Amino acid sequence: MNANNGDYIHGTDPAEQSRLSLLNELMNDKSLRAMALGGGEKILDVGCGLGQFALSMARSVAPDGRVVGIDRDNTQLSEARRGARKVLEAIDIEYRQGDALDLTIRQDEWGTFDIVHSRFLLEHLPAPQAAVDAMVRAARPGGRIILEDDDHDVLRLWPEPEGVYNVWRAYIESYKKLGNDPYVGRRLVSLLHAAGAEPTRNSWNFFGSCAGNETFRGFVENFAGVVKGARDTILASATLESSAFDSAMKAFDDWGRRPDAALWYCTFWAEGRRPL
Repeated sequence: MNANNGDYIHGTDPAEQSRLSLLNELMNDKSLRAMALGGGEKILDVGCGLGQFALSMARSVAPDGRVVGIDRDNTQLSEARRGARKVLEAIDIEYRQGDALDLTIRQDEWGTFDIVHSRFLLEHLPAPQAAVDAMVRAARPGGRIILEDDDHDVLRLWPEPEGVYNVWRAYIESYKKLGNDPYVGRRLVSLLHAAGAEPTRNSWNFFGSCAGNETFRGFVENFAGVVKGARDTILASATLESSAFDSAMKAFDDWGRRPDAALWYCTFWAEGRRPL
């Protein structure tokens, strides 16, 4: 979940770590179901971030499976290792420092993983194709490459909070100015094909809720954390006044207390296989 090269818009301060932890709680079960793990798989998780989803995968493939999580950021890796130490059941998981754009795994590991996975990584990379190329090489012949990422164009809030879409468009523009791709989700199948994989499935995971649902507050807090946490980057890279930003986020906070509020979003999912 952490960017492994270039500029990561969200940073790694404690507030962002808390948001990422909440995001995992909201998403991990859906992502895990979509993977349809059979047990015993050897998995490489590229851009593992706090390691919560890697840990979920390790539990699902235990006792015979194994997960190797790679991330560039040592702060996130320290949290990931701390979380793994708290788990008492017998699982095989290892976290390593590494870069998605210069993937460093052992020589004898290339071409051996049953599944190579990334989530919320490619949107933060200036060269996502290079990362997917390496992921395909890391998979064994017949192994699966699974990509889950964002396309920020799909967000819908209703009723519309005044000014929030202006802030969201500025947020999207800040990605572009950092050299990253806020629409990479729609490209996932093409990235797999260009890397030499055989695309087999594309789908999306609904990532939204409405007032009255027990998950709604979590989604509201995540959205607010995403945007407010990137405030300085947004204002530095867009023609948006700070007063307009703050007014829009006040409108969003008020919207989050409406009894008819609904947030609609999804993450894009693509899967391919390395040819035999």
